[in-house]
Amino acid sequence: MPPDKFRVGLIQMSMTSDPVKNLQRAIDRIHKATAQGAQVICLPELFQTQYFCQREDAALFDLAEPIPGPTTNHLSAVAKQLHIVLIASLFEKRAPGVYHNTAAIFDADGSLRGIYRKMHIPDDPLYYEKYYFTPGDLGFRAFDTGAGKIGTLVCWDQWYPEGARVTALQGAVLLFYPTAIGWHPAEKAEYGAAQHDAWRTIQRAHAIANGVYVGVVNRVGVENGDILGKTAPGAGLEFWGGSFLCDPFGRVLAEASHDKEEILIGEVDMKVLEDTRRNWPFLRDRRIDSYAPITNRLID
Repeated sequence: MPPDKFRVGLIQMSMTSDPVKNLQRAIDRIHKATAQGAQVICLPELFQTQYFCQREDAALFDLAEPIPGPTTNHLSAVAKQLHIVLIASLFEKRAPGVYHNTAAIFDADGSLRGIYRKMHIPDDPLYYEKYYFTPGDLGFRAFDTGAGKIGTLVCWDQWYPEGARVTALQGAVLLFYPTAIGWHPAEKAEYGAAQHDAWRTIQRAHAIANGVYVGVVNRVGVENGDILGKTAPGAGLEFWGGSFLCDPFGRVLAEASHDKEEILIGEVDMKVLEDTRRNWPFLRDRRIDSYAPITNRLID
């Protein structure tokens, strides 16, 4: 039986230009989070490198690995050693010319419980993800783990209520959003506060609307995509951190700063989830007979 309570660890970290070093730094922080009582741990999006999608460069496809592969073997061993559930965001090489932005979910025995391939792929200045990632084809998924049913989506997915809803309807009690999001330095003064507030608000709304816990894990630091000896042009991106865990009514239980590496620890309590859903029965009152139009791009 899944536990009534478990502790979540969110690892907010910065990235160097060295993928090997980033992996080891992530593993070190996983050990620290476990020492603080974390039983389910999530890393930021694409934590092995600086955010490479700031430029379009075919050589960067060499960063990708198959799943299973060398990195998943390392992470599986860590999950088994520490007896934790682990969520890790990876650059997946599926086949020649087909690559995904993929979250791997490891159970406490080290087994790979499954993968989630990022469904919504952005294409914005310095976020040129459509060049690298094929859209996910596995749908939205909840995974059975020793801690209970959890779901993970990835970064740009966090703006879409449909993904959170479908994952929650499969029984997930906790949604993770490994993330790489930041400010364009030239825009920060004018738009920065509003951008961050919208990002925080939409994800708290997913928790409220679905009666689930939500854990958001971002990176920190200014990056210019320093990988394989090249950088992207311009001032780069200032990743805004702000990782947080909120409960099923959107109350923030733990929240990180904008500019420091931190390990957040918070508790998931199934009684809180049950009580919240009893008193705010949004899932009960859904009019599922009236939602078919949602599958249209627009209703003209």
